[in-house]
Amino acid sequence: MASDDLTGDDTDSTGDDVDPAPASAPDHAVCPFCGVGCALRYDERRGVGVGAKGAVNRRGELCPKGVAAYDVVGDDERLTAPMVRDAPGGGLREASWDEALSRVVDEFAGVRDEFGPDALAFFASSNCTNEENYVLGKLARVLGTNNVDNCARLCHASTVAAMAGRFGAGAMTNTLDDVGEADCFLVWGANPAEQHPVIFSSYLYPALKRGTDLVVVDPRETATARHADVHLPVRPGYDIPLLNAMCAVVLDEGLEGDAFLDARIDADSLDALRAHLDGFDVDAAAERAGVDPADLRAAARLYGGADRAAAFTGMGTSQHHCGTANVHALLNLALLTGNVGKRGAGVNPLRGQNNVQGAGDVGALPNVLPGYRPVTDRDARAAVADVWGVSPPAEPGLTEVELTHRFGDEVRAAYVFGENPAVTEPNANRVADALDDVFLVVHDIYPSETTEYADVVLPGSAFAEKDGTVTNTDRQIQRSRPSADPPGDARRDFDVLTEVARRLAAETGVAADLATPGFDYPDPEAAFDELRRVAPIYAGVSYAGIGAASQRWPFPEGATEGTGVLHAETFANGERRARLEPVDHVDPADEVEETQLVLTTGRVLQHFNSGAVTRRSGVLTRLRGEDSLQIHPEDAAERGVADGDRLVVENDRGRVEVAAEVTPAVRRGTVFCTFHFAEPLANRLTGDALDPTAKIPEYKHSAVHVRVASEGSDSAPNRDA
Repeated sequence: MASDDLTGDDTDSTGDDVDPAPASAPDHAVCPFCGVGCALRYDERRGVGVGAKGAVNRRGELCPKGVAAYDVVGDDERLTAPMVRDAPGGGLREASWDEALSRVVDEFAGVRDEFGPDALAFFASSNCTNEENYVLGKLARVLGTNNVDNCARLCHASTVAAMAGRFGAGAMTNTLDDVGEADCFLVWGANPAEQHPVIFSSYLYPALKRGTDLVVVDPRETATARHADVHLPVRPGYDIPLLNAMCAVVLDEGLEGDAFLDARIDADSLDALRAHLDGFDVDAAAERAGVDPADLRAAARLYGGADRAAAFTGMGTSQHHCGTANVHALLNLALLTGNVGKRGAGVNPLRGQNNVQGAGDVGALPNVLPGYRPVTDRDARAAVADVWGVSPPAEPGLTEVELTHRFGDEVRAAYVFGENPAVTEPNANRVADALDDVFLVVHDIYPSETTEYADVVLPGSAFAEKDGTVTNTDRQIQRSRPSADPPGDARRDFDVLTEVARRLAAETGVAADLATPGFDYPDPEAAFDELRRVAPIYAGVSYAGIGAASQRWPFPEGATEGTGVLHAETFANGERRARLEPVDHVDPADEVEETQLVLTTGRVLQHFNSGAVTRRSGVLTRLRGEDSLQIHPEDAAERGVADGDRLVVENDRGRVEVAAEVTPAVRRGTVFCTFHFAEPLANRLTGDALDPTAKIPEYKHSAVHVRVASEGSDSAPNRDA
């Protein structure tokens, strides 16, 4: 049972001055940061965000980012007018909307005519609404390409690939309400105390106080790990040996869920897994993974011996070039112990952005249509064509990482909506060079590292200025409502996207084939109503039904409510039985030399993703104004590093400078920094080796040299490294 002391983990939530009105009140929004989905509104008197009693934060609790969310809406650097670049190497100048949109349409239509529709790329946004992402995905497909993706590719693509392949659905199997019934939490590669603070403080921590056991698998002693009964500080890239060892302990000690195995597991696959693990050397695997064998056995007994055990997985599991295999190994453990299809159990990926779940749901992915129906499915394409009037292409498109690899070659024009790939993509130096090689449209609310490469910049709307829906980490669809108008000549994102779509459809001749309304939606609700017709998992959801609360998918037509616990009787793919999948270890892509350390990256409480938004908040930058590199004291001593020293961190991809944070919280041989800062830009160092199934990059394991910076050096990017 975990300690009941929360002191010092920076997860305190505020419920002060909670607004008692429902979350769908006219001025209430959904927080624009992590995937929890907290309701909030702006308190003009205090000048901060305050919690509204919402579908998730029922006491109105918010984390520090939620309190500071409105800091950046009125930022002085907001984009307030369209801008265009007249010549390569020239500066951006303000332009009228008509000039900017005409430039976009002319260039995109010209590229499509000359090089074909697959020369176009569309980067959707996990930070924007379902309706906006649906419109952008529809536009890509009616133009003839499936080259649409969003940053889910960079976080949980491998999770979705494994879970959808095995179960038929890639989302949380359970709900935040029922997981508290678990006897054991297994948190693998996630740190909800910092990354999803309201989930931890309002859902997980109360269960820990009641006696739920906690096992945490993470290379660092995080704020979450400090509450663990067992912490396994795994070597980055060695999750599979650890998971196989836990499965072996479960089998060796008779902890498997026999009734579940008999009723819900394919017998041949169970035999195959038993054979795969027969004679498995648990101690050797534990040592290979960098953990104490006794601790591994203790963790397996807590999880396997619990009546109900809930697993939570994060990007520490998924962001590897074997990420899909990692998740398959985790699914084996959950299935083997019977922890699927019941309350207080399941495998629950914690989604990192306010609408990363929804962006995938509505089809902003290159391989699936709205509702996760494969683009290769003839019947699915026909069903969409019945509504759109145009059939989507049958060949899957390229992922956003693959698209950047082809900029200037197969891909000649890119529309980047609410993303910052110059910072977030792996091997950032290569991406920066590639951004110069395409006609680039950036649709955003601030200047960013990516707008520096843009040919056209379209100013959009912040979360507090838009109307629509977002879908949180446990599949709850909520309304988010505007309380302000975009500044200057900026426009609401939905209006910008529908205008671009109307013009491009007309210019390319596609408009003549589109079924009514085409892109002439009177409001976001009309787009949502069309989405319901092409996404069966959303069929029963409506603005009226969401009302003051939320609705959860899957919500089929004719049902009275959405489904909470998935896979209870049958799996989402319609099968009664699931298969177990033997998995072997895959070495990390980077070989680590004797003098190198392994860099792993992640999030902290005070900032979010590329930091383009949170670095503009005075409150959040006062809490954490710069990055640091966590390094173990023994690794620091070997390199003559003292706490606070300026360090050079480098490999053959790039180089950054960052301050040292000497701490035993990170395991020896591993260093950690965030990806929230433009300087140091950690993704200059990360590699772009991709998972063969999900095409997710390996952010969690990069071989680097670390040394004290020489006097007078600076952190300017080394793009030739």
